[in-house]
Amino acid sequence: MMASIAKLSLWAGYLLVLLALPQFFDSILSISIFNQMAIAIIFALSYNMLLGQGGMLSFGHAVYFGLGGFLAVHTLILIENGSVYFSIIFIPLVGGIFGLLAAIFIGSFSTRKAGTVFAMISLGIGELIAASSLIFVSFFGGEAGVSGDRTFGPLFFGVDFAQDLEIYYLAAIWVFIATVFMYLFTQTPAGRMANAVRDNPERAEFIGYSARRVRFISFCASGLFAGIAGGLFALNYEFITEENLNAATSGRVLLMAYIGGLGYFIGPIIGAVVLTLMNSLLSNYSELWLLYLGVLFLLTVMFLPRGFAGLIMMHQVAWLRGTLRRLALPYLITGIPAFIFILASIAMIELSHTDGEVFHYLGVSLERGSSIDWMLIGGIAIAAFLATRKSLQQLKDAWEDANTLPGDEDS
Repeated sequence: MMASIAKLSLWAGYLLVLLALPQFFDSILSISIFNQMAIAIIFALSYNMLLGQGGMLSFGHAVYFGLGGFLAVHTLILIENGSVYFSIIFIPLVGGIFGLLAAIFIGSFSTRKAGTVFAMISLGIGELIAASSLIFVSFFGGEAGVSGDRTFGPLFFGVDFAQDLEIYYLAAIWVFIATVFMYLFTQTPAGRMANAVRDNPERAEFIGYSARRVRFISFCASGLFAGIAGGLFALNYEFITEENLNAATSGRVLLMAYIGGLGYFIGPIIGAVVLTLMNSLLSNYSELWLLYLGVLFLLTVMFLPRGFAGLIMMHQVAWLRGTLRRLALPYLITGIPAFIFILASIAMIELSHTDGEVFHYLGVSLERGSSIDWMLIGGIAIAAFLATRKSLQQLKDAWEDANTLPGDEDS
């Protein structure tokens, strides 16, 4: 009973956060970023249903996102022309249905295989659909894409969704609904068996479950929610192009899921927020933000294979034992020089890339041709790196102390 109340409270808090965000960040830029986050969260969670829960590495997941978005825009055009008449609040569902239909067709043959074969099939399908979008201009609109107008159609309680804030609240509701249903899917027998097929398909077959059928069900569910994300994208931007179908978009959602933490339900949400912030904010300050994204992904693969969510869950034992506070000071001792090392490294990278002779960084003017500036930044970076490395043993000892109860050493 208490567990059920705790879960309901958690979901209520999640909905409250979604609805309350614009009250604290009400600028045009903030609302735009929140809309992008909402789309990315559903898209990343749908991808996690494939890779994190089902073990199906896909390089063409953008197909279902893009196809759902294209049908959503065409539906907006039909509403504008008066051919159909319903509120645009159902547009994401239209995109989801088309994403589901596409997943049923493609999954009927792609889910017969797993592993590398499945990944190559998904890559081939993705490239095929992306190339077709430039050929079948009547539906995909060629390089220019297709655009619509979300303000036509019947009002929804007097709202015409002309403002981005109105779209955000609609997106927030859809994010909540999609998140709830994707979580509930993980609790169904199909969702549980998807984990079993991911870990050991032979054993799943041995106890009477068809690995292909389990993969097919997960694949279709993933396509449905990816299409919903595509429908939200169409509503937010009122246009969609070939870029929403290509490998770059598929790669982006893979990064979201992996950096956030595959296998953890909250992982893709974290990854979607991080990548959206990097894309929306960091790109405004640096042309090299994709380089930093690549470095972040590389470091995640090397040192955090379970992503940010895995890093958070590593502290569960210390949290339950009440020893988490023992890590506060060691984290500060290691984190401060590590942060200084990161800032110094960014300064050197940006200084080497700047077009002018002077680079303004954190209120300091640095000259590209100044040997003194280079030596100063390099010295700070080396000193911070050595300090970080020296403090790691202390952090390791504190970690073992926080995760070990008295008497565990003897056992």
